[in-house]
Formats: sequence, structure tokens, C-alpha cells
Amino acid sequence: MHPALLAIRSAIHDTAYHGAVWLVGGAVRDELLGKTSATDFDLVLESDANAFAAFLFEKGVASRPPEVFTRFGTAMVLVEDTQIEIVTARRESYREDSRKPDVEPATLKEDALRRDFTCNAILKNLTSQEFWDPLGIGMSDIRQRVLRTPLEPAATFSDDPLRMLRAIRFRWRLGFTPAAGLYAAIRSQASRLTIISEERIRDEFCKIIQGPSAPEAIQDLLDLGLLAYFAPELPELVGVEQGHFHHLDAWGHTLAVLRNVKSDDLTLRLAALWHDVGKASTRTIDQNGRTRFFGHEVLGEQMVREWMNHMRFPGDITDDVALIIRNHMRFGRMQGFTESSARRVIRDLGEVLPTFLDLVEADSKGLKAAAPRIPIAEIREVIDRVKTATPKETLESPLSGIQIMEITGWPAGPMVGRAKLHLLDLVLEGRLAPGDRDGAEKALLEYMRNLPG
Repeated sequence: MHPALLAIRSAIHDTAYHGAVWLVGGAVRDELLGKTSATDFDLVLESDANAFAAFLFEKGVASRPPEVFTRFGTAMVLVEDTQIEIVTARRESYREDSRKPDVEPATLKEDALRRDFTCNAILKNLTSQEFWDPLGIGMSDIRQRVLRTPLEPAATFSDDPLRMLRAIRFRWRLGFTPAAGLYAAIRSQASRLTIISEERIRDEFCKIIQGPSAPEAIQDLLDLGLLAYFAPELPELVGVEQGHFHHLDAWGHTLAVLRNVKSDDLTLRLAALWHDVGKASTRTIDQNGRTRFFGHEVLGEQMVREWMNHMRFPGDITDDVALIIRNHMRFGRMQGFTESSARRVIRDLGEVLPTFLDLVEADSKGLKAAAPRIPIAEIREVIDRVKTATPKETLESPLSGIQIMEITGWPAGPMVGRAKLHLLDLVLEGRLAPGDRDGAEKALLEYMRNLPG
């Protein structure tokens, strides 16, 4: 038993709470499935959750005062550095425009009926360690790996539309089969997703995309009409034919690239899903009948930034995903990969370079078998060699932005950045020695003289 649960079990021994506290939810489900124990736990009891949380704090089991949510009859406590949610057994009713329920105390069986899926409604008594299936079908559904809602599915999803995304995640993470009518109910209630906040959708979507069967789950999101409500740019890729080197349309290729990605790193998974999003708007046919997507990486960077900002992703993740997408075509236009090329890639991609290379490799593997391949192994070897042999100053401008402003008299702004980049280019090309400030000053003055106007 987890140390946090052991501590609570010991604290309630021979008290009014003895035998009255139950573990519920994912931890019980995963134990029955033989999976690794969860690190977050939900407890339910028919008496007041806030009073029980206060009891744990008074006993010294909880390490700090509980956080209470009186309206929902829940409390959060920290035990053995583990977050524990405590819930008063309740029944719920929902307003049409909100997923936040009105609640009232209820029995444990009534509480099981308001849960999202039968597999998450099984209880385990904290004292006796006995399992109880109050719905009478949860155990069977786990054995047969069936995903089922305790109530009629359309009502369950209408009440809390986020459960539709959770259904997709659980189906593919757990390897369950949707019960009859479950997916039809999702399709009928898909528009209800609009009442859910961007942050909650984002968090659930990130869990889906980082799962072991992300391409299949994303396809479900498309087929059931959910994707159109929070990422409408992606369905536009369906049916976008790509031409000679591709055997799949842009959507099929996107899922293939996502499938080729081995790491569950969120930045990499998002870059794989969005890397070609600009293709739907940039597709053209040239005079020779070839399909082209000029500038799709530039448009893709803009589109993914707008979407990630709308979904309130952290800025650093947004910047990394956008940087990868903006650069994902650069090797396709290269005539050989030199040490100078490696220095530029190291400079431009910075710390996200390993993730970028993983995306390029996954993208290349998504082409048809006869298509020319980017020599990614050779590129990695050159980059590693250059990283080992190249002093840090070789990848920097000899003059800082402040020094450039002092020499030129320019104010801070784009002109300073362009001049600094010009000096770095000279270093990368071997025309200016790393750290040569005198040479850099001469080159800067020459650069100024050649500026238009």
C-alpha cells in the first residue's frame, strides 16, 4: 500500500472513520488491471469530507491545512508528499451552460452513478482492503475491457462534456472497447464541448497526444467531430493530396509522422501533429503538374502560435513548437550538409535541436518508400562532431547588441539584431575569427556603409 494511504489507514483505526473511507477512481481501476499504482488518490465517504480533512490535519497526518471546496463537498490534503482528494459522496445536477454541478450529499451507490465510467466507480475499503462494485457491472467491464458510462451516455456527456475527451483517452490508454452507443452519444453531444474552458481541453488533449496510441486517438477525435471544436485547423488537412513523394494525403501523413515519433515528449508530439498544418492553404500545382506547398512552414508557424496561445499553452512550449515547425523543411533544400551548415542549425535551434532532429527523422519516414530520404544519421554525426570541436564563441557574434549600439549609435531594435546576425554569419562562414572584436567592428562599419539609403 502507498505510504500516504497507510498513514491515513492508521489514523482512522478505531475511530468513527474506521471502515467508512473508500479509495475510488483510477487507483482502484489500475490496481485491478495490474498496472503501476497511481501517485494521486481519491477518497470518498458518506460523511463530511471537510471534517475528515480537518481530522487528518489535527492528527498530524496531513502536513498542512486542507484546501476545501465547500460548494462541491471536496477537500485536498497533502500526506507523505502526495496529494489526496477527499469527496463527500454526492449526487449532481447540471445547468445547460456549465460543467460545474450543483451537488447534495448522497449514498456511495448514488455517488458511483455520477462517475464518468463504470471502471472508475469501483471502491476499495481503506480499512479492510475489500473491493465493492456498487453498480454491479464495473468489475465485469474491467475484465472484458469495456468502456461504459454508469448512466445513459448522452446524458453523461451532456452533463460534463470533458468526459468525451476522457473517453477517447481511456479507450486507447487502457485498450478498452467502447460500449454499444458510447461513440454515437459522443458524436451527438460533440457541440457541448464549447462550454469547456480552453485550459481543461488543453490538459486533456495533452494527455491524449502523449498516450501510447496517439494517432488512433486523434483519428477518433476527428471522426467523432470533437477536433473541429478546439483545433479546426487540423481537419482541413483531410483530403489534401501531396504529390509525387507521398502516398498519403496531408492528414494521413500527419498521423504517420506522429506514429513514427517514439518519445512521448509533448513538444515533439505537438510539432509532429502540427508540422504540415499550413499545407491546406498553400497547395498549388505548378506548370509541370507537380504539387507544391510553398511557404507552408512559415504559415504553419503562425497557425500553431495562434492556436497554442488561444489554448493558453506556456510560452516556452509554444516558442519551441513554432521554431521546429518553421525550420522543418530546411534540410530538404540543402545541397550537402557541411560543418558550416551544422553551426547554423545549432545556432538557430538551440536547446530544441534534438527534438527538431527527431521530428525531421519521423517526417522523412512518413514519405513513400521510393522517395529520397534525408540523411539524418549523417546530419546527426556532423552536428555531434561540430558540437564537440567547436568552442562556444564560434557560435556567437563577437559583438554584443550593446556594443553594436555603442559603435553605430542605433537604438535598440531590429537593425541591431540584423547587424548581430550578419556578424555571426561571417563567423560561421569562416570570414571572421571567433571573438575577433576588432575585425567585427570593421565588418560592422562595412555593413553600415552598404545599407540602402
